[in-house]
Amino acid sequence: MRSGSAGRVVRSTDVPEGGTPPGAGVEGVVRTFLRTADGVALDALYEPGAAAYDGRGHAGLVFVVAHGFTGDLDRPHVRRVARALARHGAVVTFSFRGHGASGGRSTVGDREVLDLAAAVAWARGFGHARVATVGFSMGGSVVLRHAALHRGPAPDEGCADTRTDAVVSVSAPARWYYRGTAPMRRLHWLVTRPAGRLLGRYGLRTRIHHRDWDPVPLPPFRAAARIAPTPLLIVHGDRDGYFPLDHPRMLAAAAGDHGELWLEHGMGHAENAAADELLDRIARWTVAQAG
Repeated sequence: MRSGSAGRVVRSTDVPEGGTPPGAGVEGVVRTFLRTADGVALDALYEPGAAAYDGRGHAGLVFVVAHGFTGDLDRPHVRRVARALARHGAVVTFSFRGHGASGGRSTVGDREVLDLAAAVAWARGFGHARVATVGFSMGGSVVLRHAALHRGPAPDEGCADTRTDAVVSVSAPARWYYRGTAPMRRLHWLVTRPAGRLLGRYGLRTRIHHRDWDPVPLPPFRAAARIAPTPLLIVHGDRDGYFPLDHPRMLAAAAGDHGELWLEHGMGHAENAAADELLDRIARWTVAQAG
């Protein structure tokens, strides 16, 4: 357990096999390692932010942030997102497998759904009745698939609750294997070539799995079609250098009436391009939908 620059650690709780830790209320900053259902250790941070209890003793909304590929919870752009959201609720940030201090190797959006499920269960363990997932780029595709796969009624008492109450997907692809832009061609080189994976490991602090997807995971646009009635917000910049506007439009079309699309003028890609004003609007939309 370590505090680093994230603040004082008040307790550490491991989550065996994706389970939920005992809720002890909103006490302060917590940094620990979670355990996913397939046994990967994830570096995770809880910050109470603006969380408050309601009349039934439940804490207010918690945002669970899913970062983009090559990010981690200590990256400045992820910390900025967390600070912006913390003005509206509690925040959980974590590093996906293969990123930062987390264990395992990145599968570039496939088994990362298990990582998000562990983080959501952990967030609920602090007493939060409402959880919203906010993902960027790769994380944007993960929040879509997670919401589609973790639906239904609340689980039996004693079981981990991995459902989300609202979903925000920022700068996400609509379909896999897209190579239509130069940044995406470079990313595919990074993921598929031994020299690229070596660069990822030592230059970007990202350890990438060498195996191809088998089976290929549910495409994001098909996941978006399965999220209803959970509220869904799709956010995309009109200057995104990775994924052009046909991607968010494809996601919105698949989502139908339950999805909302924001096309942001002048915005580039993912966390680095998300202005504080946009993050505040995202937070307020989420509070209105899930809070």
